[in-house]
Amino acid sequence: MAESSSSGLTFKLHPLVMVNISDHYSRVKSQMNPPITNAAATAPNNGSEGAETASSLSSSVPPPRVFGCVIGVQRGRTVEIFNSFELLYDPETHSLERGFLEKKQELYKKVFPHFYILGWYSTGTDAQESDMTIHKALMDINESPVYVLLNPLINPAQKDLPITIYESELHVIDGVPQLIFVSSSYTIETVEAERISVDHVAHLKPSDGGSAATQLAAHLTGIHSAIKMLNSRIRVLHHYLLAMQKGDIPCENSLLRQVSSLLRRLPAVESGKFQDDFLMEYNDTLLITYLAVLTNCSSTMNELVDKFNTAYDRHSRRGGGGRTAFF
Repeated sequence: MAESSSSGLTFKLHPLVMVNISDHYSRVKSQMNPPITNAAATAPNNGSEGAETASSLSSSVPPPRVFGCVIGVQRGRTVEIFNSFELLYDPETHSLERGFLEKKQELYKKVFPHFYILGWYSTGTDAQESDMTIHKALMDINESPVYVLLNPLINPAQKDLPITIYESELHVIDGVPQLIFVSSSYTIETVEAERISVDHVAHLKPSDGGSAATQLAAHLTGIHSAIKMLNSRIRVLHHYLLAMQKGDIPCENSLLRQVSSLLRRLPAVESGKFQDDFLMEYNDTLLITYLAVLTNCSSTMNELVDKFNTAYDRHSRRGGGGRTAFF
């Protein structure tokens, strides 16, 4: 497979496509690997051995692959992928169900008359040989389809999106012309509705009943990551300036002006005004915290008094005495 495409096309990918593919993969994977019940996870002699056995069985199952079509528009040399829909795949013949594809295409054409099938998508770490069979089968719909591949494996060290867009090019290999997949660069394109949706999804509460404390922890974690990244980049600039000062690298005045401009944007944490503002905000936060604790204690005490008065009033009525309530 060649490293990059030479077609000169510009690809724009919308977040809805990535969300659809990820959702499709998650649903299929959850159906293939249902949650382990207590009965299945507990062995007759040792529960931990049963759990380990169930865990090893679930890990031995290869990750599923999902398939679908991507739709959008092509304006000149710009291909914009807006949406996608799922397709049925036959693993024996390595082909897609054609009738289902044509029916879905007809339905989407009624709702989105300007959208056309641009190609197809799948999941996996890399393009496989069997993928070319599916790719060729779609050439009667689009003579140059694109292949969007999502890598579902989590790689914490990877900073780029796990999405690769492939095109097909005819190359002569060992004297025989063959179609091969070549990767293409792309950019993320969003509209206002997608930005609102993505922001809404990012701020959703967790499905396991997480409270506001969970959201606060996630927010603080994001702030910590941003500060950590800022610190690492400032360290890079610091080491670069030290090397420039020692004469290890040549001095560049334009870069020094940019660094000076950047440093002027950073907050002056050593100034007296910053310390005064920080202490004032810190004291205000402590006072609000103390006030919240006092309010909570007062509310708890009021509930206790109400319960005591209710119980004492019932006791007085039963005894026939003329005593009054506690409060």
